[in-house]
This record gives sequence, C-alpha cells and structure tokens, in this order.
Amino acid sequence: MRPDILNPLFAEVTSLKGVGPGLAKPLERLRIARVVDVAFHLPTGHIDRFPRDELMMADAGRVISIPLTVKEHRASSSPRGPTRVRAEDAAGNSVALVYFGGNSGWVKKLLPIGETKIVSGRLDLYGQDLQIVHPDLGDSAEDFREREAIYPLSEGITSRRLGALAAQAVERSPELPEWIEPGLKAQRGWPDWREALARIHADPADAKARERLGYDEVFANQLAMTLVRADTRKRRGRALNGDGRLRDMLKLPYTLTGAQSRTVREIEGDLAQDAPMLRLLQGDVGAGKTLVAAMAMLIAVEAGAQAAMLAPTEILARQHYETLRKTLAGLPVEIAVLTGRDKGKAREATLMALAAGEIDILVGTHAIFQDTVTYRDLALVVVDEQHRFGVAQRMMLSAKGKAPPHLLAMTATPIPRTLTLANYGEMDVSRLDEMPPGRQPIETRVVSEDRLDEVVNALGRHLSDGGQAYWVCPLVEESEKSDLAAAEMRAETLRARFEDRLGLVHGKMKPAEKDAVMEAFAGGRLGVLVATTVIEVGVDVPNATLIVIEHADRFGLAQLHQLRGRVGRGGGLSRCLLLRGSHLSETSRARLALMRETNDGFRIAEEDLRLRGAGELLGTRQSGEMAFRLATPENMADLMQCAQDDARLLIDRDGGLEAPRGQAARTALYLFERDAGVALLRSG
Repeated sequence: MRPDILNPLFAEVTSLKGVGPGLAKPLERLRIARVVDVAFHLPTGHIDRFPRDELMMADAGRVISIPLTVKEHRASSSPRGPTRVRAEDAAGNSVALVYFGGNSGWVKKLLPIGETKIVSGRLDLYGQDLQIVHPDLGDSAEDFREREAIYPLSEGITSRRLGALAAQAVERSPELPEWIEPGLKAQRGWPDWREALARIHADPADAKARERLGYDEVFANQLAMTLVRADTRKRRGRALNGDGRLRDMLKLPYTLTGAQSRTVREIEGDLAQDAPMLRLLQGDVGAGKTLVAAMAMLIAVEAGAQAAMLAPTEILARQHYETLRKTLAGLPVEIAVLTGRDKGKAREATLMALAAGEIDILVGTHAIFQDTVTYRDLALVVVDEQHRFGVAQRMMLSAKGKAPPHLLAMTATPIPRTLTLANYGEMDVSRLDEMPPGRQPIETRVVSEDRLDEVVNALGRHLSDGGQAYWVCPLVEESEKSDLAAAEMRAETLRARFEDRLGLVHGKMKPAEKDAVMEAFAGGRLGVLVATTVIEVGVDVPNATLIVIEHADRFGLAQLHQLRGRVGRGGGLSRCLLLRGSHLSETSRARLALMRETNDGFRIAEEDLRLRGAGELLGTRQSGEMAFRLATPENMADLMQCAQDDARLLIDRDGGLEAPRGQAARTALYLFERDAGVALLRSG
C-alpha cells in the first residue's frame, strides 16, 4: 500500500490551481494525469532572458525582457504580410514587434496604442532596425524569470504554463527519507530528493540535480528487479531433465553456431533447476532464435511436459507453426496452432487434445491463454517479441501450469547492454551474436530520391526475374505539415506500372484485410508489398530479396535495421535500397553511413543509443516496455552499475526493506511506481 506521505503527489492533476477541463486535454496528450507526472515532466532546456531598461544594438541575438510603450500599428499591404507594431523604451529608442498571420485586429487588441507592457523575445536586426518576432507579453517584470525552463509540449499548453504547474507540484512534494547510501550520496555531491526536484525545474542546466533524480529512478528499478530475482529463486517450480532422445533424432541440414550451442546449454541448465527459468534470448534478425526455442521446447517434451509458444500476431504465429513443423518433421512430437481465427469444431478438437496431453507444443497468439484453454502439464512458455505483450497477459499464461512454468522470452531487437540491464535486469540474458553459416550479408546502398525513376526500373527488372520486394514509406497519408511520401500515394504511382502484382498494408487497415494482403504476398501472388512500418517484425518471405525504404533519413537506426531484416531470409543475395532526401543532417548522414557499413544489429543498437540522446530513450515506445522518465541514455550507463550495487548492498548488508534505509527505499519503489513490478516482473 502506498505510503500516506506520497498522497499529495498522486492526487489528480486537476487538483492543481488553474487546471480545468480545457487544460486537462493537452496534459493528457503529454501523459500527465497526476501531480507526480507534472513533477517528473522535466525541462529539456532553458532560455536565458536578459532584463533591460533600454534597447541596445549589442543585445541583437539575445532574448531580452524590457518595458515598452506601444506607439503605432502598421498593417501590411499584403493580406499574408506581417503586422508591425512600433514600440519605444523609456529613452525613446524604437523597436518593431512583428506578428505573422495576416490578421491585424487581434494585434491591436493585444497591444493598444499608448499602453506599456513588459515585452520579451529575441532581439534581432532587420537591416538597420531592431525587431522582435512574436514576443511574449507580461504586465510586470515578475512575469519573466531570468532563466526560464523549456518543457516538452503539446498543442494547447505553453512552456511557461507548464513551469507554473511544476512550481505547484514541487511545492506539494514532501521531504522524503533518504534511500541513497550516505557515502555514495556524499561522494557524488547529490542534493536531497526534494531539493533536486526544485533545482531542476528552476535551472534545467543543474547537472547534479538531474543526475540525482535519474539515479533515484534507476535505483528504484534495480531494487525492484533485485527483489524479483531473489523471490524467483525462492519459488518452487519444476525441474525439467530432458534425456536428449528427441534432440538426437533431429536431422538438421546445418550445425548449430557456437552461440546457439552455448545458449542451448544455458537453457538446459536453467530448466534442470527447481527455480523457474527467467531468461531473455536476444538475437539479431536471422541469428536462429527459433531453432534455440525449438530445442528448449524439445527438452520440456522429453521431460514429459508441454510447451507453449506465444507470438504477437496471427501471421507470425502461423509462420512459427510451419517452421516448427518442418524443423521437427519425423519426430514423435505433436504440434498445434491456436489463434483467434480458429473457430468451431477444429478449435474444440485442439482444446480437447491439449487438455488430454495429446498436444506437446502449442503455438499461438494471446488466444492460447484464454480461460477456455486448459493444459494437461504446461512447463515451459516461450514468448516471442515479448515487448508486444503486457505483463498481466504473460502472468495469465504462467498461471496455466501446475507449478510456475519456465519462461524464455525472445526479442529480435538488438538492445544495448545498458538498456538490457535497465529493462530486463531480473532476467538472465543470452545473446546470439553469430550468424548461421551460408547466410549472406544484405547489400545496402544509399540512393538519392532524385534517382527514384531508376529505382522503380530496377524494381521492375527484379520482378521480371521472379523476385519479390518490399517498399516502405513512413506515413499512411500526406499531411499539411509533412512532405514525406505516403504509402497510399506511393502505392497508386507504383500500381500504374505493376497493376495487380502490388499490395498495400498499413496500420489503419482492419486486421483481416492486412492478413489477407500479407498472405497473398507470402504465397507469391503479389510481387511488391508497399507498407508502413507494420512489417517491422513478424514477416518471413524468403523469396523477397529487395527492400526499398523511402525517406530512410527520417527513420532511427534500430528501425532501419529491423526493416532491412525483412530480406536476407533465404540463401541468396538480398539488397536494401535506402532512399534519402537531398538535405541531410549530420546525424542522418551518420546513420545511413553506418547502415551501409555493417549488418551487426548489436553495434547498430549501441550507435543508435549514442546518436539519439535523451530525447528518444528507447527509439520506439512499445506497449509493455518500461519507460524511464528521469534517467537519460547519457547518464544511464554511469548510474546503472552503481544503482545495481547499491540495491544489492541494501538487501545484503543494510537489512533489506525492513531496516530504516529499507523503509525509505520502499517509499522510492512506490514513488517511481516499481511496487507493482515486485509482484508482476516475475512473469518476465
């Protein structure tokens, strides 16, 4: 139960002065629903405003705040031209206040002639004259702080308004008992928690305050994981000792890589223990995760138990089912698939066989953990692309076993080691960092969008040779604010040439429509699949050996790598064409150069983390993924090991959660909402 001392922070945001229904909507878009969300919505930068009594040419380029008296309005002769307001300081020096928008009426109401206002904005030279474009206005000097925080915003709320709400949130924040080990706090020179919160909102450049708050969040996360890990080790599961008979019968056309063999041994050791396995299997696209999962499930079947494999989409579930059928062909192992599409007698027959123990391995979507699905003896659960499932869903599946089942979670998204520890610190981690022999690297080229016609002609030749291809666009439809090529428009232009050989999939389609197009492509009935990033994971068409990614400079590295992984799934050479715009930022140029240089997903992930910085912590926000609001990639690597050591010290030396520091740490768990994780993270 949350400590009472935190109640003021967990009150609804509408309890803050000035927050009514109108302001609640933009706050909701920023995921701000409670006072604590305001407190933890940290500024990302600041403006230094220089207070002045007199206009000076030397201040050009600076943001100033100054009392000015309105002297004259000058509307533009053009309907779309700017409105200029001539204003003077106390010494009679003149400046133009410039407003764009084509309507001078509201400017006259805003700045009546003869009225004096405090005006703040960037002072610029326009020819020989001073001007301020769209300045901020106030009634007194107190309306503008000399250092003003800049916050992430949503339409309908300003940085100054968020700053005022943050000041209220800080005012409501209680003095909390200290959970950081005293020697560490002194060594780092960190302020107390409440002081750090006040300081960061007052001065976003305060490095010690920002570091302290980031550490607190990482520490709470690491402590929760330490507790989960300790609890997992105490729980009695069921040891699975496979005798090797089924694995010995496997007739594989290749040998396992060293990484695959090592990982299978690690899993075999975990399964032989009473404590339920909790292991994350990371592998780049094509590294052979499915084969490792198959070996793990065979161990369970050898031990007389059942295994289940959970996939995020119907298409991927059926692909896994077909892959397992081919891989395990000739073995006395019964495999079945169950998705939301299965109805009637076929579904009933599968459910009855599963409950009777006649099915050894069940593959499916979330349908496999519904109430009507009963297992005779479920002992191992494999979750593919685990970030696509909520923790509660995974717990429902875990509850299907007689004893807590072993869990193997897989992800095809290479994750930097720091973020692996942050998000999966309670799990053992195996990395498949070798590619199976014979798999060729994907040839990647960067092509200017000016050569679009050449690319389309190359696509035509590729189809004539019997190949298939993906064409990826970032958006579904054009918007006024974007010049990105939209999937629907690109599909129309390509359909004029390729006619009924072209299909289109995007996120706004109904699942059944999307599945039908994907199946037509997988079956070879379509040659080109125009798509948004819905094809990022879970598509396996070996005959598709070309992918064109339009406006590749607008994608992050991790996403580009995932998209590129849709090809290169067969034995032949595959190509990836990255279409770029004509004006590239240095970051975009670096991303594309790295994509051309390497196919190593783990190297790309580390570089992606370095290039993205604090604004895009994990690259993509996926449901079920743990978000850090205060810790940034820049300080995560430095703080992670320190927080992990301090959490262990608290448990092993300082008396755990019952001792005084432990009681304070318990408050931190509730403050950073890792308290639910203590119960739930054990499901993976």
